[in-house]
Amino acid sequence: MNDNENNERNDREEIYSKVLRAGRRTYFFDVRSTRAGDYYLTLTESKKFTHDDGSFHYQKHKIYLYKEDFEAFSEHLKEMTDFVYNEKGEEVISERHQKDFKKEELSENGIDESLQEDVEAPKSFTDVKFEDI
Repeated sequence: MNDNENNERNDREEIYSKVLRAGRRTYFFDVRSTRAGDYYLTLTESKKFTHDDGSFHYQKHKIYLYKEDFEAFSEHLKEMTDFVYNEKGEEVISERHQKDFKKEELSENGIDESLQEDVEAPKSFTDVKFEDI
């Protein structure tokens, strides 16, 4: 394939693109063209990994989605996202995203210890007045 054919192929393939940056992940939504001139969608997840020496690399995963699958794919995606929101709400609950995240720990009697306060009852109470401060 010569350079003109290669450029023509790249121009034909990349029709429309959007990028979603989400922390260390980036999602690419690309409409591309087949050789026959029809369109399909590629969804690419790119995740950045940093090595101890400061160098980094990207790991990519790609999904090819064709028009005949759009409706079923959309329905399944909607059903699954609705399920997650209905079960867990829209708030992100994550050890990575929340500094104060505590894993659920069940004591021997089955009680979630993360719900119990870590405060000991005071041995005595001291009355403090604002004048004392």
